[in-house]
Amino acid sequence: MSGHSKWATIKRKKGAADAKRGQVFTRLTREIVMAARESGPDVDSNFGLRLAVERARGQNMPKENIERAIKRGTGESKEGNTFEEITYEGYAPHGIAVIVQVVTDNKNRSVSEIRHALTRAGGALGENGSVAWQFTRTANFTLPAKGNDFDKVFELAVDGGADDVVQEDESIEIIAPVVAFKTITDKLRANNIQIEDAGLQYTPNQEIELPVDQTLQVMRALEGIEELDDVQNVYSNLKISDEAMASMESE
Repeated sequence: MSGHSKWATIKRKKGAADAKRGQVFTRLTREIVMAARESGPDVDSNFGLRLAVERARGQNMPKENIERAIKRGTGESKEGNTFEEITYEGYAPHGIAVIVQVVTDNKNRSVSEIRHALTRAGGALGENGSVAWQFTRTANFTLPAKGNDFDKVFELAVDGGADDVVQEDESIEIIAPVVAFKTITDKLRANNIQIEDAGLQYTPNQEIELPVDQTLQVMRALEGIEELDDVQNVYSNLKISDEAMASMESE
C-alpha cells in the first residue's frame, strides 16, 4: 500500500484528521466548489462531486451548505470569495520530496504558511518542477476490504486498466493511469462496489525509507502542513514502515 494511503490510515485510526468541525466543513466546501466548477453540478455524471457530497453528508454538513457550495462552483451564486487550486513543491526534513495541493482565496497567505511550516520543520519550499519529476499522476481508489471480494475487485480493476491492486488491513487500494479513472469508476459502480475515496493523486516513482525516528519527524512535519486551512492534500515519497506506523498511531 502506498505511503499516502498508509498515512491516511494512520489519521483515521488516530481520529486526528480534520479534528475541528469548522475545518472539516471548510475543506469539504472547497472540495465541492472545485468539483462542481470542473465538471458541473450533476452528482450522477460528476463522480468527483458525488464523492465530495457523500463525504460532506457523512460529516453531517447541512444540506443547504452543500447546495450553496455547488452553486458557487457553477457560478450560479457569487456568494463568498473566489477559490483557486495551486500546487506547491518542496522538501521536508531529510530530503523527502513533498507536493502540497491547496484550494485558497489568498495565495499569498497559502504560500507564506506552507513555506513557514516547511522551514520550521527543517525543509524548504521549492520552485515549480523541483520535485514533481519524482512523482507520477495516477488515479487512485480506496475501497473497504470488508464486504468486498478482493478477487472480484482485482479482476474488474485490471480489466479497467489498473496497474496495481493491493489489500492491507481494512482497505483495498487500486492504482491506475489517469486515463483509466472513468472506466474503473464505471465498472465498480456497475457492480455495486462501494468506493470510500477516489481521485487523482501524485504517486512517488520511488519511495525513500528512513530510520524510524527520522520517519516520525517527517510525518509530524507533514501533519503540520495538513493542518493548514488551505491545504487539501499532501503527497511525499516517504516510505512508511510498519514500525513507524505503530509508533505514530500510539502517540
